[in-house]
Amino acid sequence: MKKIVLFALVLLMTACSNKKTVQTSGIDLSNLDTTAVAQDDFYQYACGGWMKNNPLTGEYSRFGSFDKLAEDNREQLNSLISDIAKKKDNKAGSVEQKIGDLYNLAMDSARLNAEGYSPIQKEIDLFRNATKEDLATLLGKTRYGMFVLYVDADPMNSSINLLQTYQAGYALGEREYYLDTDEHTTEIRAKYLKHIERMFGLCGFDATTAQKSANTILRMETRLATAAYDNVKLRDPQANYNKMSIDELKALVPQFDWNAYFAARQISSNQISVSQKEHLQEVGKMMAEESIEDLRTYFIWQVIDDAASYLSDEISAANFDFYGKTLSGKQEQSPRWKRAVSVVNGTLGEAVGQMYVAKYFPPEAKDRMVNLVKNLQASLGERIENLTWMGDSTKTKALEKLSTFYVKIGYPDKWRDYSGLKIDPALSYYENLKRASDFEDAYELSFIDQPVDRDKWYMTPQTVNAYYNPSTNEICFPAGILQYPFFDMQADDAMNYGAIGVVIGHEMTHGFDDQGCQFDKDGNLNNWWTAEDKEKFDARTKVMADYFDAIEVAPGVHANGRFTLGENIADHGGLQVSFNAFKHAMEEHPLDTIDGFSPEQRFFLAYATVWAGNIRDEEILVRTKGDPHSLGRWRVNGALPHIGAWYEAFHVTESSPMYVAPENRVSIW
Repeated sequence: MKKIVLFALVLLMTACSNKKTVQTSGIDLSNLDTTAVAQDDFYQYACGGWMKNNPLTGEYSRFGSFDKLAEDNREQLNSLISDIAKKKDNKAGSVEQKIGDLYNLAMDSARLNAEGYSPIQKEIDLFRNATKEDLATLLGKTRYGMFVLYVDADPMNSSINLLQTYQAGYALGEREYYLDTDEHTTEIRAKYLKHIERMFGLCGFDATTAQKSANTILRMETRLATAAYDNVKLRDPQANYNKMSIDELKALVPQFDWNAYFAARQISSNQISVSQKEHLQEVGKMMAEESIEDLRTYFIWQVIDDAASYLSDEISAANFDFYGKTLSGKQEQSPRWKRAVSVVNGTLGEAVGQMYVAKYFPPEAKDRMVNLVKNLQASLGERIENLTWMGDSTKTKALEKLSTFYVKIGYPDKWRDYSGLKIDPALSYYENLKRASDFEDAYELSFIDQPVDRDKWYMTPQTVNAYYNPSTNEICFPAGILQYPFFDMQADDAMNYGAIGVVIGHEMTHGFDDQGCQFDKDGNLNNWWTAEDKEKFDARTKVMADYFDAIEVAPGVHANGRFTLGENIADHGGLQVSFNAFKHAMEEHPLDTIDGFSPEQRFFLAYATVWAGNIRDEEILVRTKGDPHSLGRWRVNGALPHIGAWYEAFHVTESSPMYVAPENRVSIW
């Protein structure tokens, strides 16, 4: 095949090892715990030193390599933002004025404390006095409610954006907090009731009203959660696609005044996808069956809960006491400057990103990443061609999809325009954030029924992360992640392929995980598999799901192998694909043993370091309920026992506790 030949040629263009340049190993020996046995607990061996040297502070419920790099980035962002905020001559309406004024508003604790809850009093009063007939219009104007709207590519026609719904309306975030009956979850619900009471009291309500309100809210949120899809079903794109006309929507949920709601949000589309149909039907029933008094209480709570972090210190601290301390085990709030930087970064992300890239992102880093991506793409193509369980027709489709990956590295070619956003220091911090929310909503809705813009970025350049988007078949690696311990311009291939190389392979493999494999090369939800090949694929992924299901992450608590399946497949594929590309690179530029570690050993040590971290017991439980990624320890100790090259590199034998017999190992991509 012509495309595969091209891929093969790319492998010769490594450009990742320069014979004229002396490169380091990229492995920090202080990260290791040499008292541990690598074959018994590789995570502890590779990361134990890092964990000891980076203990959890009160500010964090989890702190790992990602977080450390994000902290470094935040320091850089703070330098940029605070310098702008100090200036008194920022031109009115300029990006600098918006950044500076928003940051200063966030930092003005005296003003925030003097205002108390007064910035949200108007919204509270709107709902306090609302009739049932008012609610649809009011929800449209304020965007509170029991569901959310968003705009994304139509899964069946990826060239056009489609208005879509998504289940919402329960503040604890995960339906399991309302439904599970174990001791820990039951205790969380009891503390949640007390939290609601406390917040109502801080916002001017008497004790009797606050207590009654808490019980009403928990009852209504539980009703919504009961109708919601669980996290496993949410990962099924077929089950979450229900395209219909607006007239069909009105017939599906007749109890809600859709005409008034869409008019208030200035939406004129004639089609929509109801992602979780049963949940939205329950919303309609609740709007009809619940009393106006209880509906008012419910929506007032949404106002309070949404605003709490941006009001007085007393209200913000009370909000943190529950969501930070009780849920996640944190001991103290982040300093005000960190919270201020995060808000500015979230509100004016690409404007801040443009400044960040100009100052901190070297062009040569992008060039080297381009070559790494090409090499990983070639490696995955080679592995697909050599699969013994997949037939030729499915291979052809898979290779077509791989060849059409749209790659984004560093930062967008076109920056977002923020001229329509007005930040007015005469208004409160919260009022300005509502303006920003209005601006963002209008921006989102402007894409309804419009052609999909493949150059639009879904992460800012300063983000320490990466993504694959199935609807555009794109992989994206922002500038923020292209730093140590993921990427090191001075390090050799062993480190870079083990770290950022696996990240690249991970995102590529998402195109072929249990979700991504349902989308074709154009991003459409379309079956390109033969029935026989899909059956074989499902059988192989079941091995992985069952393996992770058996992992006990806390006493009596197991990982959810079906929920984390996509990420675990991506980790597995990323390791296999990147190691294969690494071996090809060493054919051109062989590497030596450094500090007693072979190149192959350094590859796996670099991978493990990416997932180094400490985590509180409370956060383990939170992430097990709501995070589709396995915990850091198990992204190492759960993934590597299925990688043959790891056994060879570290001489792992049957006597190792981590040993998995070859016939029981996962083998997919």
